[in-house]
Amino acid sequence: MLFRSESAEDGEELLAKLGALTARARELAETQRSRVELAVALQHGMLPRDLPSAPGVRLAVGYMPANHGLNVGGDWYDAFTMADGRIGLSIGDVQGHNIQAAAFMGQVRVALRALASVTGDPGELLARTNDLLVSLDSDLFATCTFLRLDPATGTLECARAGHIPHIWATADGRSGVDEGEGGPPLGVLHGAMYPVTCQRLTLGGVFVLPTDGVVEGPSLDLDDGLRQVRRLAEVTAAAGLGVETLAGGVMKLADSVGHEDDAAVLVVGHDGDTSWRRTPGA
Repeated sequence: MLFRSESAEDGEELLAKLGALTARARELAETQRSRVELAVALQHGMLPRDLPSAPGVRLAVGYMPANHGLNVGGDWYDAFTMADGRIGLSIGDVQGHNIQAAAFMGQVRVALRALASVTGDPGELLARTNDLLVSLDSDLFATCTFLRLDPATGTLECARAGHIPHIWATADGRSGVDEGEGGPPLGVLHGAMYPVTCQRLTLGGVFVLPTDGVVEGPSLDLDDGLRQVRRLAEVTAAAGLGVETLAGGVMKLADSVGHEDDAAVLVVGHDGDTSWRRTPGA
């Protein structure tokens, strides 16, 4: 009888311990779920509600937050009218998959907008933003592409901070991947420089700015992903299907790469509006 009593007591103690562990696991899961929900809310709150407009210029975006398991990233896109009437365009990706990454994303986006009132040059803007982020002494960093578009001429000035290259295509069937030299990610090296390259947004042409979650994952390597986006851009521009169609096609590609990361894309196009002013030789 003593043996049976001790066995019953041991069983009850084990059940009590299992119950406590289960309750603790549920509590931790609920806490993490709340953090993910907060981070996703932060991400959406930081993204622009409206996109700027100009004669002939068309913008389209796609965004898909990481929602696999308890991951959450820090991808962003932004577009705004600058003081001189040009349009500032940025897209980027913060290292990490947690609420800190989402918060850091907000800091980068706000810094870019604020410093754009001081300088519109994409290279100088990234350099100033980088030095500001380095001074914050954070363990995080961000990759970023910043473009300045002149709606009057179609001139696009681009600077990259460790970000994947953008893709371009024209209405006559030409396309390519940006080969301009870039600088290091933002927030890593004080005094870093960011070279600026210039391109032209032609009638019916498009530029596609993706994050790596769009073109790279377990089911797709980066080079193949860029080639697929290039093909989408080429077909869309040649057929005149519009930037919304292209952005949708790119996001479908992102959904197929098997990633656990955020995915974002910003598409810039010119729809052939006759009010577009062209410079000689454009």
